[in-house]
Amino acid sequence: MQPQREQKPWYRIGNPTMREDRFTNCGIMAGDSADPMTMNGVIAKTGLLLMMTFATGAVGWLFPSMPLVILTALVAFGTAIFVSFKPDYSHIGGPIYALFKGYALGAISVLYASMFANDKTWSGIVPLALGGTMVVFTLMLALYRTRVIKVTETFKGAVIGATLAIFLFYAFVFFGGMFFPGLSDMGVFKSGPIGIIFSIVVIGIAALNLALDFDLIERGIESKAPRKMEWYAGFALLVTLAWLYLEILRLLAKIAGNSRR
Repeated sequence: MQPQREQKPWYRIGNPTMREDRFTNCGIMAGDSADPMTMNGVIAKTGLLLMMTFATGAVGWLFPSMPLVILTALVAFGTAIFVSFKPDYSHIGGPIYALFKGYALGAISVLYASMFANDKTWSGIVPLALGGTMVVFTLMLALYRTRVIKVTETFKGAVIGATLAIFLFYAFVFFGGMFFPGLSDMGVFKSGPIGIIFSIVVIGIAALNLALDFDLIERGIESKAPRKMEWYAGFALLVTLAWLYLEILRLLAKIAGNSRR
């Protein structure tokens, strides 16, 4: 009789920042909690984080400042990295991320809106991006719930690998651009076919990250993870949604720019 294969804990998703030893050491992921996380709790925490994001997003929209965009984006990024390593602090890091990321998103959004303010077709680029984000979220949730998309270990590895590759590419262009300004002029960032295809691919990868978030939430509830994990689940969803929104906004801007030719 072959020995039964040990089942991986629900939180083991293959991400190097979410290694099992880190989570077990902080004690946040232990199952069978006396006060477990619930779906209603996840929805409530996610909704609260989204409201925070929209609140500071409105501030960024009304009072955009490029230095503040850079500052708030860096703080949000640093907070996201910290919470990834220390999920036990997601109840603090989640709101901090939402508040700072919200301002950056609002200011960036008004920048795109001003670019197409006089274009009758694309003057509503920001509402279109928000609507597109909602459509993608709903579609991915439906595909996940109906099990059209099955989150296997292979699936997780592929999505995380692709996400890491995109992150490294963006980081290379950002930091490399300080020394080689021409990097930002690559075809993937322009409004031509290459740039549009690149954005579609990135949006697809961002959308697949939603499936990982749904899987994290589902397995957390099934294993009765502590209630404070509701904050981490909401934070994970917000990070993915913010990324997805920005990529859709970029895609629409590229399509609009291409149509002007």
